[in-house]
Parts: sequence; structure tokens; C-alpha cells
Amino acid sequence: MNIDLHTHSTASDGLLSPPALVKQAHEAGLSLIALTDHDTTNGLKEATTAGKASGIEVIPGIEVNTDIPGAEVHVLGYFLEYHQPAFQHTLQTLRDMRVTRAKRMVAKLQALGMNIAWERVRELAAGTVGRPHVAAALVERGYATSVADAFDRYLNRNGPAYIPRYKLAPRDAIRLINSVHGLAVLAHPAGLPDLETFLSPLCEADLTGLEVYYGEYSADTVKWLRKLADAYNLIPTGGSDYHGPGIHPTPLGARDVPAESVTRLRRLAQERRNLPAPSFELPPYQA
Repeated sequence: MNIDLHTHSTASDGLLSPPALVKQAHEAGLSLIALTDHDTTNGLKEATTAGKASGIEVIPGIEVNTDIPGAEVHVLGYFLEYHQPAFQHTLQTLRDMRVTRAKRMVAKLQALGMNIAWERVRELAAGTVGRPHVAAALVERGYATSVADAFDRYLNRNGPAYIPRYKLAPRDAIRLINSVHGLAVLAHPAGLPDLETFLSPLCEADLTGLEVYYGEYSADTVKWLRKLADAYNLIPTGGSDYHGPGIHPTPLGARDVPAESVTRLRRLAQERRNLPAPSFELPPYQA
């Protein structure tokens, strides 16, 4: 199997529509992808339909953004029963908060003298609005040379236009994913501070996997993360984090992901469906 378990579409901050992403996956020789858009499952129906037409399995997934002091933590979810109303209501709340956050960032940029219009940022976001769309507007107006440059100069955690997002904790994201019988996986974990200590409470919260085979991770990094996954009995997963041409350095499907990882995820997902799913409630908003 040729596998990519970390991809994005225009439903969040990717450049390709869900059908176009599946088409590119087919052209790349993939047999299975997971669509893991940020805080939304709105691209899954189109992606699944396109996948059936081209012989590619599309695992229903998501990427939930969370915060810890001084860093962001992303949690992937796989094999979601994503149609459940309570789950969709929670995701809509998170997306609404993204819009509020992006508007406040635009206001900060305008206060800095930059001619950035909220209406244009919204146009650039075919799906869920986020910082990449604000960055794209900065590039378009000539205030940055690239999306990465816009983040570095204005939108990163220490940037002059940064606004904190809805502060979900990683444990909240795990609980949210588990509430629809999904499997929670810690995304691109190598840069997180004190990772080994960080993993223990997440495993207690029912973390399922660790993204080991990620993007441009070196062989040494993969080896270290695989040892951690084995030590904590986590399923090692991986993918390109593909957002479209020119966004991330790793092409779609260019990261080798063991078929065994999908087999283990699928088996556990089937077992979960026979168990009651835990309930979930969003924590109060904190600025």
C-alpha cells in the first residue's frame, strides 16, 4: 500500500479541493489517504466520493489545533463517526472562533498601517479561515515575500499581529476525537518540549498513536520517535502534511508509511465501535 495519513484540502487551509487532492493522490500512485483538515470534516464527502471513483480509500480524519504554554500542539483523528450532530456543533464553534481570531489579526495589521481587507482574506479561504489566509493576503499586498515570511514577520506567536486562539488543551482534542469513536494521534511531535514527559498524561487520556514518519523528519528522528511509540504502546503513523504545491517541502505521498500502521488503526477503530463513546463538552473560552 502507498499511504499518506496527513493531507489538507480547501475545506481548511489546503490549496486543492477535495476531489483535486484525491486526483493528485491517484496520479502519485497512492492507494489510501486520510483527509485531515483543520477543525472541519466538510471536505470528507467530496473526497470519499472522488476516492471511490478512482480506487483510493479515504479515511475520515481531522486535525485539531491545541495549545500548551509556549507552543502549539496538533492532534490528528482517524476513522471518525463524523456525522454526529454534537461533534459537528463543536467543530462549528471552533471554526467560528477561527473567524473571530482572523478578524482581530486583520484589525491589528490595519492598525500597523497595512492595507489588508477582511473581505479579501475571506475570499482567499475557500473553507475554514485561518492564519495562512491572512498570510496570503499579506503576500498579495506586498507586505511579505511568502506565506512563511508573513508568519515569521507578523503572525507567529511573538509577531505583532498574533492573536491567541481558543485554548483547547491536547487532552480536550483527544476527548473530542474519542467522542465519535475516533483514534487520536499526536501530530508532528518532534519539536515539542520534553516530549517523553509530555506523552504520559496524553496516553492516560487515551492517545492512540504518534506521528513518526512525518514530512522531512530525518532517519534519526524517525528512529527516536519509533522507539517512543513502541515504549508507550502507540501506533506509529505518518504522512506528508500536504497542503498543496509549494506549501510544505514533502510532496504528497512521499513519506513511507507502513501498511501495518493502517491495519492497527483499522482494527482498533472496529473495536471502539462496540464500546460506548465518551461525552465531550468544550471548555470555557480563555483569551
